[in-house]
Amino acid sequence: MSWRRALKDTARSGLAVEKTRLEPLVAVRGAVGLAIVIAVSLWAFGPVAAASSAFGAFQAAIATFQRSWRPRPELALASGTSLAVSTFLAYLTVSYEPLFLALLVAWTFAAGMSWAAGPTIGLIASSNVAIMLVTVTLPTSVAQAAGHAAMMIVGGVVQAALIVLFPVRRWGAHRDALADALAAEGDYARRLRHDPLAAFDPLPLMEARNAAAVTPRQARRRPAELHGARGLAERIRPVLASLADPATGVPAEGRARDRVRELLGAAAAVLDAAAHAIRHGEPVTVPPAALAAFRTPDTGSILTGRPYRAAARLDTLLKDVVETAGGASPQGREEARARLPETGGRPAAASHRPRSRPTFLGLIPVALKAMREEFRRGSPIVRHATRVSVVAATGYVLGSWLPLGHGYWAPLTSVMVMRPDFSQTYSRAVARLGGTVVGVAVATAVVRLADPGTYLSGALAVVCAGLMYLLMRTGQFAAQACIAAYVVLLLGMGGEEWNQTVPERVLLTLLGGLLAMLAYAVYPAWETPRLRTRLADWLATQGRYADVVFGAYADPAHRSVPDVRKALLSARTARAAWHAAVARATAEPVRHRGLSRTAADDAEDALAQLGRVAMLLEAHLPEHGATPVPAAAAFAEALRESTQHGAKAIRERRIPTWDAVRTALTTWETTETGGGGEPGEPGGISETGRTGAAATSDNDQFVREAARRVLDALIELSEALDTAVAPMTLDGTAAASETAPPQKPDGPPKPDRPRNPEDSAARGTGGDGVRNPDSP
Repeated sequence: MSWRRALKDTARSGLAVEKTRLEPLVAVRGAVGLAIVIAVSLWAFGPVAAASSAFGAFQAAIATFQRSWRPRPELALASGTSLAVSTFLAYLTVSYEPLFLALLVAWTFAAGMSWAAGPTIGLIASSNVAIMLVTVTLPTSVAQAAGHAAMMIVGGVVQAALIVLFPVRRWGAHRDALADALAAEGDYARRLRHDPLAAFDPLPLMEARNAAAVTPRQARRRPAELHGARGLAERIRPVLASLADPATGVPAEGRARDRVRELLGAAAAVLDAAAHAIRHGEPVTVPPAALAAFRTPDTGSILTGRPYRAAARLDTLLKDVVETAGGASPQGREEARARLPETGGRPAAASHRPRSRPTFLGLIPVALKAMREEFRRGSPIVRHATRVSVVAATGYVLGSWLPLGHGYWAPLTSVMVMRPDFSQTYSRAVARLGGTVVGVAVATAVVRLADPGTYLSGALAVVCAGLMYLLMRTGQFAAQACIAAYVVLLLGMGGEEWNQTVPERVLLTLLGGLLAMLAYAVYPAWETPRLRTRLADWLATQGRYADVVFGAYADPAHRSVPDVRKALLSARTARAAWHAAVARATAEPVRHRGLSRTAADDAEDALAQLGRVAMLLEAHLPEHGATPVPAAAAFAEALRESTQHGAKAIRERRIPTWDAVRTALTTWETTETGGGGEPGEPGGISETGRTGAAATSDNDQFVREAARRVLDALIELSEALDTAVAPMTLDGTAAASETAPPQKPDGPPKPDRPRNPEDSAARGTGGDGVRNPDSP
């Protein structure tokens, strides 16, 4: 898209106010902690020390609002302590400008690199650098600097103590993550009633998996209803898809399809009830109609084969979900899992082991390792760290040189708004400027009309902080307005007049925002050129997932469920990286470089289909004693090698070929037909052979049909990439191709595959929207 459109979209995003669930009790707790710190500091040390300690308590409370599965008290302590250390070191060098600039560059570069360890750590580190630029100006001696640093630590301690003494939904984030996963599957089941190939976004399952990783201390205190439900939700998802998909044996219409719709609706009701119970910590209340749907005695006469087994497995899994959501004891859950002989041979005890998360101190080497891995040429994190450190130093020099005073406002703004990607940096810059103008105007009007003294200014600052805590999740504009008013009132409490703060704050905030935006334009880290790499990574992991699943059918006796699970998680991670990259690239004002938006959409559909086929196979993994399908081994080997080579071809801007996969499938079909006749025709196998193969023919046909669909998906991927479409125009649309369309590769006839109507609509508009395909 053009720069004009990109700036317009990011400005609209930055100024938007979102509707979200507010947490007033948490906001009140943070404001109370801030009030305690200010009151004690005013009484004991005076207004200047109170302003400094208030920044520590303010930042500590902000840290606890970040999305993290770790104990909140530790975040408050880490934030207050790191800000104290930053302020003290900065004060020791602030009198020597070259030395202070060197420290500022090093500190800001480290804060930029900390984004490699996650957004929570990155945001805390960046905020500490920004606030340090203000607090370093408050002390007047080394002893005062040490005292102010100590009070900042006290502010973090107070916030941490309040979190321990007055917990608000102690496991609320974990409950919400698990409930969102179950609710997403309930919605998926509901949509499958009308669209058997409906898309499913696995992001809620990924969030629930992250939330399920706990420290040893958390594991001892975790509520019973948070044990085990996530693993059940993971197993329910492929069973739902298998029950609804016509490829597993249920006709598109008829009595069997009506029963499937009834079971899917009942499953949605059960999952919704379990999600509500887990979210609120209440007993599960399942609608009687949902229970009656699974107790209907004639289901076995309507559904047969795989659909019937899927329905029975779904019934058992849902019962276990209800029991787990109701807070059953660990012994009761183990007994319930022991009653699941038809869950595909998965070991029950292993699935119940809690995922281990390192302690807060144990996170330090993990974060350092992540930063070290990103410390390479071409890394977006390194480019961000370089960009933000240069901008911070430039802003500080310009702010000091301009005759405005308080020159730290420019680098403060730059550090606060800069993020590793374009859209967040520009939207936050606009929100920062707009919020600053509004917040400063309101605070100035209050100061001029009320002429508050020290204590009233402190009280008003606490009110502004409380509003910021309350409105933080509604958008950057509201939060920045509250922060601006808070800083003006807090510095006024410390003795600065409003007319010494307001004019330069607005002008230098504008300067800092412009520097941040200019830096990204001059030294960007565009995601658009890396789309091919993201797509190649997704293809490689998706191919590995399909390879492991096909291998399980080839040798059931030696199949490994952990290998299937590991491959699935890798595919999910690569899919999430692809979608995040596409979302960022969509907002970037650059032409595409080798992968148009239409090609990206079509390639996404193809890989989604590949993942869906593997998921359906996973839903019916054979037991350890099942008869193997030997031909699946050769196909799995060819699939693994071909997808690896295909990923390399995509990275090198070549069109992947699938000759090895096509050859393996042709050999499989030729072997099954005995060299004559078509697969499935009576002439292909003798009656004696048919009788001897009665136990394996159903599995073989099911897996072979899946192999055909895998090849179809791979061919679709090549077709999507084999395009002569001209580079994307500035308005975000693809130019018309002047060359003839590519010749479709030879292969088995492609079955008609129903598409989501929303996908068809998006395709008709030229692929402007980023669709959410169904993939693991």
